Amino acid sequence: MHHFRHTRRGVLALIASGLLTACAPGTLQWGSRTLGWPERGSGAGQGSGPTQSVQPQPEQRTMGSGRTEVFGRGPVPVAMLMPLSGDAALVQVGTSLANAAKLAIGFIEANPNIGENITITLHDSGSGAAGATSAATAAVQAGAKLILGPVSADQVSAAGTVARTAGIKLIGFANNPSVAGQGVFLLSVLPDMEMKRAIGHLKADGRRGLAGIFPATPYGEALATAFRQQAIAAGFSPSAVYMFSSPGEAAQIAAQAKPLIDRNAIDAIFLPERTSAPAFAAALLQAGAMPGDLLQLVGSADWAGDAAILAAPGLQGAIYPAVDEAGYNAIAGDYAARFGGRPHQLATLAYTAVILANVNRLSLATPPYDTTLLTAPGGFNGRDGQFRFLSNGRAEYALALRKVQAGGVVAVDGAKI
Repeated sequence: MHHFRHTRRGVLALIASGLLTACAPGTLQWGSRTLGWPERGSGAGQGSGPTQSVQPQPEQRTMGSGRTEVFGRGPVPVAMLMPLSGDAALVQVGTSLANAAKLAIGFIEANPNIGENITITLHDSGSGAAGATSAATAAVQAGAKLILGPVSADQVSAAGTVARTAGIKLIGFANNPSVAGQGVFLLSVLPDMEMKRAIGHLKADGRRGLAGIFPATPYGEALATAFRQQAIAAGFSPSAVYMFSSPGEAAQIAAQAKPLIDRNAIDAIFLPERTSAPAFAAALLQAGAMPGDLLQLVGSADWAGDAAILAAPGLQGAIYPAVDEAGYNAIAGDYAARFGGRPHQLATLAYTAVILANVNRLSLATPPYDTTLLTAPGGFNGRDGQFRFLSNGRAEYALALRKVQAGGVVAVDGAKI
């Protein structure tokens, strides 16, 4: 089963316009200037830089399997693997991310102080592992020095095997951390970081007993593992971990948790899966476990922008980690002008990846995209805010905390890693 986030980072977003820089030490920049994405610790607000207008151009047609498209004018060949045929939902994501990559190239080309270092060849990876393997093989044979994409875990795993054998790096957009490592990096908000950020806040808030309710899927298992690990690292002994196959099990799980809630062994419950969270919140209410000051419900970055989450009575007062949305909003207008409609919530990841790939110190290095440079401890500022790659291929993002309340969402705590 493909798992990718459909909501505002659902997926997620990066900072108002400007360019991608690495945080000190070892500042990386486009050309000779920085255009408005502040370094970490500067205290500058996000979204303050000027936006780059992109002139409308005809919509890119969907490519068939094996087809390629080239954009950019730089000397370093970079491949982008996107699902542009097959499963309709994946095609929607792939097309939007490919379009966002073109916006990023347009931004580079329009700015005389930014070196045009890369040329991107877009390959259709289809919807399965075989298509990703074929596209990655074609990219390697064409001389790619870096592969960007794909978006689902099975495809990242398949393409990563090809890239690793060829000795080149791959930056994928899947959110299952198990496919990262050995030259395969994931530019996405991963469960470890979401759990770490939320659990740290709960500890500071004086919570004592944590529980989690997770879907019995590979991604749900990744969430549960991250929950256990981060809870223990923060000094908690997780009170209960519940796995479910269907939201129809909500009443049963709520009944199991109720005695622990009543004796204060559970005072915070994680409901990270967006689609089932309202059902579990309703079941807890029905069981007499009233979410509120005594029971804090906690979501995930996948909650952001979801109307059902905002409308669910049982989720009023729930908190969730999220990236800054300024970056998504910054590119939405240019995207609509050029391609029509709104970009997918993952589009900022592709935009960031292209700008990162073009950075002088990465693309023009010998060898290009060296692991030491990619994993610089200071990290980078991207369209979703500050992030850094770890040596295990996973990314850490600066996440804020938000609270659901009547009429919308309010900030609880600012973005931090």
